[in-house]
Amino acid sequence: MGSNAVSTSQQPSIFIDGEVGTTGLEIRERLARVPEVTVKSIDPALRKDAAARKAMLADVDLVVLCLPDDAAKETVALANELGSDAPRILDASTAHRVAPGWVYGFPELDAAQAEKVRSAQRVANPGCYPTGAIALIRPLVDAGLVPPDHPITVNAVSGYSGGGRSMIEAYEAGTAPSFELYALGLEHKHVPELMRYGGLTRRPIFVPSVGNFRQGMLVSIPLHLDTLPGKPCLRDIELALDAHYRGQELVTVVPEPTAKAARIGAEDLNGTDRLELFVFGKAALNQAVLVARLDNLGKGAAGAAVQNIRLMLL
Repeated sequence: MGSNAVSTSQQPSIFIDGEVGTTGLEIRERLARVPEVTVKSIDPALRKDAAARKAMLADVDLVVLCLPDDAAKETVALANELGSDAPRILDASTAHRVAPGWVYGFPELDAAQAEKVRSAQRVANPGCYPTGAIALIRPLVDAGLVPPDHPITVNAVSGYSGGGRSMIEAYEAGTAPSFELYALGLEHKHVPELMRYGGLTRRPIFVPSVGNFRQGMLVSIPLHLDTLPGKPCLRDIELALDAHYRGQELVTVVPEPTAKAARIGAEDLNGTDRLELFVFGKAALNQAVLVARLDNLGKGAAGAAVQNIRLMLL
């Protein structure tokens, strides 16, 4: 089909490479509700056959990679061999999120990002944790409220569906702990992505965790407001976020949440593609806790992928 244009004589076609995994299944389910596209599948017996996969790549307008990083790189190499017949690529792995030549698939990143995704040949779907953290940090860096070199700590909890097949099986078998911190060596693969698109020059401390629930996510960032250059108040933070996301369909800033709730659940957005942002805190203490809530399988994975697919093809 080729990567330069979508055929005007038929619907744009998509191949999900890795469609039997958690993210692939979620994307396919969502695309079933998008009648403007056609999803093509390869014979299960040929999923690892390079020639068959290469032929499929040449036959579609867009391939979505729901694969481990090394396998994603292999598919990209196959696509490279096709030259002008290569499809556009949306990679849901971590392999290309900070790679040259790839556009970051968070359309709400800034005013220009959606158009960059729309015109890109290769788009890297964001990670679930970075989606929440970048959504909170980037607008404040752009507004000058948080310096790029400010020491940032990102704490996050996800449902176990974000941990891959072995973790899912352990939790569903009842052999996993109820809650655990992980990546305590501070080398989580999401940190480079978080830094680059969060606009940070100082490496943040990122502390992820997983709980005994299937899906849902909270990302929280504590701030001592009196350590920031302009000593912003809670309202300043909220207004900066609101200005950045005003008019966005999927990202909303919940106004003045402190007056409404002293706690927040991780699962309230499950089954949606939405992202909610909150500014909790106490003015007298000059302290704030910024929170992002999302479904790690929604805006954190498959929902974001379908959002990018719509931009790229429709």
